[in-house]
Amino acid sequence: MTSAVQSPYSSEQISVWLRGLLTIAWADGDFDQQEKELITTLTHEELAPQMSLDNFETIQPQELAAVFGKGTKVAEDFLRTAVMVAIADGIYSPSEDKLLHELCDALGEPDNILESLRHTLENSQEKPETNGAASGLTPPSKPLVDPLSPLRHWLDDLSIQDPAVARFLCKMIPSQCPFERDVKLFGRKIVHIPPLCKLNPLYEQLVGLRFRALSYLADDCGEDVTKFI
Repeated sequence: MTSAVQSPYSSEQISVWLRGLLTIAWADGDFDQQEKELITTLTHEELAPQMSLDNFETIQPQELAAVFGKGTKVAEDFLRTAVMVAIADGIYSPSEDKLLHELCDALGEPDNILESLRHTLENSQEKPETNGAASGLTPPSKPLVDPLSPLRHWLDDLSIQDPAVARFLCKMIPSQCPFERDVKLFGRKIVHIPPLCKLNPLYEQLVGLRFRALSYLADDCGEDVTKFI
């Protein structure tokens, strides 16, 4: 899909940007069939029609730095979108945390911006071993000062300036808060899963980013966004 809007980024930067976001999405390796179909669609439509999950190559932080530079505005904006993709499903896994910190180092961004997000990981020392499984994002319990406030403001500073990135975000971020549900085994409830908007303390940032991406595509690019709603 093409757009008449002139992107401030080169085609190489956008290609690397999208590969970077897919690498983040791929980081925990825990996909259901719907997620696999979504990533396949994103790969085909925004990167290369001939590419599949079988031959998709993840990108290394050093390769991103070679294209974006260190300490640049494009590197910072990429990192903002990378954080959003990492938390889009309400799960922030140790593998995603590790990769994001490696990206901060390679791109010359201070990794202390991620410290408050790291604290949302469940404390594995206080809970049974999960064999590296992803942890749910959990809001800090009744803090006097919101420790996520700096991260919220940093994420809200992201502006959408490229159609391909905007379409990627509209597809990757859920269009509505998923319903809460019970997981049952042999007719008995074994776990209750709360809705994403309660599970994810940064849900408002995700909703705001998706809205900005939709507005950009509709108002600036003149695209029909009904397929994303």
